Amino acid sequence: MTARGRLRVLLGAAPGVGKTYTMLEEGKRLLAEGKDVVVAVVETHGRAATSAMTEGLEVLPRRALQHRDVQLTEMDLDATLARTPEVALVDELAHTNAPGSEHDKRWQDVQVLLDAGIDVISTVNIQHIESLNDVVEQITGVPQRETVPDDFLRAADQIEVVDLAPQALQDRLSGGLVYPAERIDAALSNYFRLGNLTALRELALLWLADEVDQALKTYRAEHGIDSKWEARERVVVTLTGGPEGETLLRRGARIAARSAGGDLLAVHVTSQDGLRVADPESLARQRALVEKLGGTYHQVVGDDIPIALVEFAKSVNATQLVIGVSRRSRLAAALTGPGIGATVVREAGNIDVHIVNHDAAGGKLSLPKIGGALTLKRRITGFALALIGGPLLTWLLSAFRTEDSITSDVLSYQLLVVVVALVGGIWPALFAAVMSGLTLDFFFIAPLYTVTVTKPTHLVALALYIIIAILVSLVVDRAARLTRAARRAAAESELLATVAGSVLRGQGAIQALIDRSREAFGLAGVRLRKGETVLATAGEPLPDDRHTTVPIGDRAILELHGNDLEASEQRLLAVLVAQLDAALEHSDLAETASEVGPLAANDRVRTALLSALSHDLRRPLAAATAAVSGLRATRSMLNDNDRDELLATADESLTTLATLITDLLDVSRLQAGVLAVSVSPVDPADTIVPALDELDLGPDQVQLDLDPTIPPVMADPALLQRVLVNLLVNATRYTPPGGYVRIATSAFAGQVEIRIIDRGPGIPAERRDDVFVPFQRVGDTDNTAGLGLGLALSKGFVEGMGGTLTPEDTPGGGLTMVVTLPTPETRQQPAEKTAEGTPS
Repeated sequence: MTARGRLRVLLGAAPGVGKTYTMLEEGKRLLAEGKDVVVAVVETHGRAATSAMTEGLEVLPRRALQHRDVQLTEMDLDATLARTPEVALVDELAHTNAPGSEHDKRWQDVQVLLDAGIDVISTVNIQHIESLNDVVEQITGVPQRETVPDDFLRAADQIEVVDLAPQALQDRLSGGLVYPAERIDAALSNYFRLGNLTALRELALLWLADEVDQALKTYRAEHGIDSKWEARERVVVTLTGGPEGETLLRRGARIAARSAGGDLLAVHVTSQDGLRVADPESLARQRALVEKLGGTYHQVVGDDIPIALVEFAKSVNATQLVIGVSRRSRLAAALTGPGIGATVVREAGNIDVHIVNHDAAGGKLSLPKIGGALTLKRRITGFALALIGGPLLTWLLSAFRTEDSITSDVLSYQLLVVVVALVGGIWPALFAAVMSGLTLDFFFIAPLYTVTVTKPTHLVALALYIIIAILVSLVVDRAARLTRAARRAAAESELLATVAGSVLRGQGAIQALIDRSREAFGLAGVRLRKGETVLATAGEPLPDDRHTTVPIGDRAILELHGNDLEASEQRLLAVLVAQLDAALEHSDLAETASEVGPLAANDRVRTALLSALSHDLRRPLAAATAAVSGLRATRSMLNDNDRDELLATADESLTTLATLITDLLDVSRLQAGVLAVSVSPVDPADTIVPALDELDLGPDQVQLDLDPTIPPVMADPALLQRVLVNLLVNATRYTPPGGYVRIATSAFAGQVEIRIIDRGPGIPAERRDDVFVPFQRVGDTDNTAGLGLGLALSKGFVEGMGGTLTPEDTPGGGLTMVVTLPTPETRQQPAEKTAEGTPS
């Protein structure tokens, strides 16, 4: 039987990182070592460096297929199998084969090669992994139709990431090493944005790290390795829901921080029936702290807490385990034996265990509480059953008493004690046990009708009655306590889930909490008040003098009207109060931010406006005034040329002044949110040409690269023309002598992009946001250039039409301003994302 071939996959974050080049390079290395290597299929995409790497390697001819009068070529699987090489190089694992091929996907061809005992080296990009398909679409806006199943990829014998820094990939793209020149600008602004590449690179590295971690776990499981392998420091912190949790988390974080790349994991153990009592409010705070400290929160199920903790620590290959000193009192510890800490230390093996002291450690020397969890009604019922059932049972047993019935009499009274314990708990059961013992001695044990203990065994029997009553009562009390905890936990979970669902459906968090509070406690009305202001209400209006008030920190007052809350419901109310406090804090912060933000922005605009008015408006106004004054004062002394020059100066200055005032009015309308925008389908070329005519720009100054196949955009034609005029003015101003501005259009992900490209000095990345601030002229000290409103207005106009205006670097130097506008289909269906020309 032929041994299965080995699969080696070269994984890349994006096209162009060098996967195919690396595959061919590895093929040459293996060939030099004496291996029989063939290139089954390679996709060079016209890249000269990649094509050059095939020299010296045997490249198998492709198989020609005819489909709809078009000739296509694919990897010739039969020829590769007939050639039977040791190693086959197969490019683009996710490729979809042409119709008429034996298999739909290339990875299925690779499966056949592996089954034939041929080793395969292949390539794939992260966007083609099936489980990451939707994530990549969210990042890039491009759906991927060619995917490889995860189980096939994870079954590979070796997976390597061919890594390249995002900036280096962009440099390769700019240099024409990935795509031809006409596709570079569109690629850089769309799929190959720096943010996209960074996210895809991180995704690839994380996927491989997860694969390596899983491979390590599999190897340890297959070889029965239970000891820790310190590939990296992993610190597990145990949380009980008690007040010591924050102390333990901070200690664990410090331990993890001592080693670079250390992981922090917090774990809370719940019982299998979900009834172990924990403070959900404390756990919620501690979970938030875990996330702030950069760790992860886990919840596992197990009735044996120490064993569950140790098993979890071993499952994540932990190196350190942090637990807290027991909160039990010394007497409780002496009575119940060693606690969780001692068991964890014994079972942890070679995992280091840190037992951390804390303020809540070691309770006072006190006896356990005897008070039960049963309600007063059940305890009263238990006493009533003992008082009624005891005499009734005595009458029945006396009526049928014989010399041999003493055994059944004793068992009957014992049954009565058990029944009373089940109904009323410990105190009614003790009462029934004592009364049953005395009744037995008085009515059924000789000498009759006296309470005389003549034999020690009678005292033993009475003691047994009492012991049985106590044990049964404890069982009943525990069952009642667990039942109450279960109901409370279910109520808390259901309430919080309902609140979360209400918020997700669009209801405000505060109102959702108020509504669910009224429903959960069956109240007539609930009101949240801050001073004299009512923030939220639910149910009936509250009377002024008949309601319960609960403070929400120092922020507000929660008023409840209706039934008094039981003690068990107070804890659930505390959870709601904590949630309300957090929601109010978030609301206050949002309100403060909304108030401060506009004030600060208005203050900056006001300051800049005063500064601009003192320079830019004064210049044309002074020039016009001087020209008009000269004409009036010396008109008899002026010749025609002087008079025409003064009139031209006045006309130019007044025109400039009118333009500046118009821009100021437009800015004020934008800030007030009253800009009138009327969008309709517009061909971008119908606005680009008039903009060029308005500025009198010819072919020697502007180069057009307009795609005739792009769809129309949804825009206001007049506003879009003003945007293009402003952008062209800036671009031509900074274009070096002899250079030109380039205007290009392209479609991507259901949107159309208009790109104004110049070869000027560009703008530093840290200053790009400043160019859209009114009255800012980045790097321009010439007061004749206007108020610095052009780009601010352009951005406002574009956003008013539902688009975006973003600055980018021009490959080779310069600045590219990208106007992105929706198409009519995208505007009607904003949730859909479509794209053509996805890079492969």
